[in-house]
This record gives sequence, C-alpha cells and structure tokens, in this order.
Amino acid sequence: MIVQTKFHAFKTCTTCTICHHSTLSGLNSSILSSCFIVSVACPVLYQMVMKAELVFIPMPRMGHFVSMVQLAKLLLDLHPNLSITVFMMKLKPDAKVAAYVHSLTATRMKFIDLPPPETHEDESLSNFATTLLQTHGPLVKQAATNIVQYSTSVLDSPRLAGFVLDMFLTPFIELGNELGVPSYVFYTSGAAFLGFQLYVLDLHDEQNINIFEFKDSDTDFTIPSYLNPVSSKLFPTVMLEPESFPMVITLTRGLRKAKGIMINTFWELESHAISSLSDASALPVYPVGPILNLESETEVHQSSDIMKWLDEQPPSSVVFLCFGSGGSFNGDQVKEIAFALEQSGHRFLWSLRQPPHPSKGPRASPTDYDDASEVLPEGFLDRTHGIGKIIGWAPQVAILGHPATGGFVSHCGWNSTLESIWFGVPIAAWPVYAEQQLNAFELVRELGLAVEIKMDYRKDGMDSGEIEIVSAKTIEKGIRSVMEEGSDVRKRVKEMSEKSRKALMNDGSSHSTLRGLVDDVMNNMFTKNYQV
Repeated sequence: MIVQTKFHAFKTCTTCTICHHSTLSGLNSSILSSCFIVSVACPVLYQMVMKAELVFIPMPRMGHFVSMVQLAKLLLDLHPNLSITVFMMKLKPDAKVAAYVHSLTATRMKFIDLPPPETHEDESLSNFATTLLQTHGPLVKQAATNIVQYSTSVLDSPRLAGFVLDMFLTPFIELGNELGVPSYVFYTSGAAFLGFQLYVLDLHDEQNINIFEFKDSDTDFTIPSYLNPVSSKLFPTVMLEPESFPMVITLTRGLRKAKGIMINTFWELESHAISSLSDASALPVYPVGPILNLESETEVHQSSDIMKWLDEQPPSSVVFLCFGSGGSFNGDQVKEIAFALEQSGHRFLWSLRQPPHPSKGPRASPTDYDDASEVLPEGFLDRTHGIGKIIGWAPQVAILGHPATGGFVSHCGWNSTLESIWFGVPIAAWPVYAEQQLNAFELVRELGLAVEIKMDYRKDGMDSGEIEIVSAKTIEKGIRSVMEEGSDVRKRVKEMSEKSRKALMNDGSSHSTLRGLVDDVMNNMFTKNYQV
C-alpha cells in the first residue's frame, strides 16, 4: 500500500477506486479503515475514518478524578473513533483512586501511570502551579510525545487531538502548545464560581485591586455571574491570603488560554451565570453536567447496615448530615449538633468524623472515631436510639438516593450539590472551606434550592481557637426548615432534579453541548491533519 505524504482533495467521491466497495453512502468505517489510501485521498472519507485521541490529566483526588473519568465515558459514547488516555500523576497516591481505576471496564480508555518525579513538589499553595509544572511537566511531555510518535509511525492509529486538564492544572496548557494541540479545561465547580474567579482576575490585572485586601471586611461586590451583590465575607480563604493569592491568579490566567472550558453544570441550573460568561468572554464555555459517579454498588455492599437501617425508616423522614471528605468539627461543635438533632425530633443519619491530629499536617483527612460516644453528649446515643444513627464514612450517593432521605445538612461542595439536586433532596447549607461559601450563597439566595444554617462559616485558614461555634438553636432551625414538607424549597429542588436528568438525555442541553464539543474536536483534527 502506498502512503502519500500530501493528500489530494476531491469535491466528490462516489465509489472507492481502490477496492470498489459500493458507493460512498454504502461504505462503513471498517471497510474504509482497510482502505487508508482512499480515506486520505478523499476529504469526506477521511473524516469518516479519522481517529482522534484525547489525553486527560486529572488531579489524583477522588472528587476531581472521578468526575473527569465520568466525563470521559460520556465523550466516548458520542463518537466511535474517539479514544481517551488518562495520565496518572504521582502527587500523593490515593488508595481510593487506585481502587476506582481498577474497577473500571470502559473500552477505548486507558490509564498510564507516570513515574514519580525526580524532585519533590513544594506543598505550599503559593508555589503549587510553578512547582507542579517543573516536577511533572517533563513526565507529561514525554508521555504525550510517545503518543504522537506512535500515531505517526503506526498506520490507522489515533492522532493526538488535545489535552483535557483539571482546573488546577492549567500550567500544562504550555505543553499542549509545544505539541501543537489544543487544551480544554474541565472545571469541577459551578459556572457562577468560574465567573467569580475571572472577575477576581480582572480586578487584579485591569484595576490593580487585590481581593485579599478585603479579608476582614464585609464589602459587597457586583459580580456578573451572580444576580445579587456578594459579600467579601463569602470569598474563599485561598483568595484572601497574600501567600496563596498569586497561585490563584496564575491558575486563572491559565483558564483564559484554554481552547474551551467544560463546566460541571447544566443550563437549567445556572443559566444566568453561563450567559454572563458567554457575554463577558470570547472563551467558549461548555456546560456538560451534571457529571456524577452514581455507580456505588460496592459502597452499598460494604455499608449494608446503613442501608438496612434506612430501609426501616418512613419515606423522606431522615435528615442526613455529611460534610465531605475534609469535613470534621471539634468536640464543642459536635455537642451543639447533637443537641440540635435531639431537639428537632427528626430522624437522622450523621456521618461523624474525627478531625486529623495537628501533627498530620494541614492537608490530612478526617478519620472515623473508634468510639463516637466519647465526643457526644452524655446519654445522647441512648436518648436517640431508634430514631438516629451515627456512622463514620458515608456512601453518600446511595444515601441521597434512598427514599427515606428527606434532607441533607451539607458543606455544599459542588459534587455534593449536584448529587443532592439529582436525587431531589433539599440542602441545609453549612459550608466549611474552599469555594463552599459561594456555593451556599448561590443555592440559598440565587436559586432558592437550599436553606441556610451558617453561610459565612469557615474553618480553613483559621486557628482552632478562632473557629466559630454554631449554636444548637441555629442548627435546629436549619434542620426543621429543610425537613419541612411541601416547602417551596423542596418543590423547586424536585423540579430541578427532573431538569438535571433531562439535561443528559438525548437532545438534552448538556448532551447537545457534549455532542457539539466532540464535533469541534474531530473537526479541528480534520483541519490540522488533512492537507489539500
């Protein structure tokens, strides 16, 4: 077979002159792939058989990693000639991530373990972006180069079509530019917060205003991605610290260099924020959510006692308390929560985790208590026997999807928010760290999909002695409100739940966006590789 270095374009092609297989309308990709000379000689046929490969580079942390893999699955379902390779970086190995990868059976998706870097990355937030590029950049570049070299040496192999990067890995856009491929970013938070991040960048670059100057104030800001003024009391701690603020600016500048940003949201949920992004920036944004991992059969099996307990409860009668993988409280706050639950009279399922010991460092995760009674009020377990259950780690998706769950006291992490909406469970908002305060603001004030417990509460960046104790009375009020039958919030959440599911169905808003994105990727590949 002759391999041509310069393709010849024809305006029409009705028959295959090499193998004489029928007409163009009757040809299929399996026949065409065996006739490579035809596919490269005719632009129409070339597009039919062209194979593209995307390289996904996620953060190796469950919340971000699982969302990106679920996104990859959706993309693969939309085009038979698309394949995906996931680069696994060795930051701090996560056993849950490794187990999740081992459980996957998706075809046309493979995982490549990158070797450990020769130098250790600086764990400080202020140097995160630069050190990550220095330590892992050469490893990512070599692995991507290997893919390019293989595709050019092996006939009919996929061509590298671009990178899909986690929102914290925008420095790797430079590597994509070096290899001549576009880079897309998968943004695991919501569209409103993306708008806030770009707004902070514009304040810094265009008006020379540093947002951390407002750390101890209660200044209202008019931000295009929000309908209501936003108080600086709700800004993420990482943006209010002079040491970490430069890292935020660096990563946000990287967002503007991307070919496009895929956002884990859907039009019906954040139409105002998405519109504001489209109006204010030439950067394409793709609302592709809700991207969720609903495959929790293993978790349910391992937590059968939890599910059995829920099976015994009346429908929508249980309030579920869970504060994410990093959520935990000191003993004084735990007692206030316990008093609130007892006074509310509602059935409850409480994921109670033990704060990490200070010697473990600021990024250590909570653990389960050996004996939770040691931190609870005396006699609490006896008094609430039969109506409440204390657990450690929680299979959150399975619990939110159970008919007995009627309310969710949540930290308002974005994944948890989308899961709650998916299952139609209203939230009582109690943010803890990161962007959760702004998520809570959006849910309560902007969308009316949650009630408030304490919107401006925060733990990160605070000394243990400075952390506010939310009173049992405040918590009880939030629990009673979120569990109210027939409330407007509950009705709106149920309606949004239906919209979230329709968004990913055929011709739904996010499904259509994903299809358009895949078409863009394939068309860009065609433009780059087909020469007239």
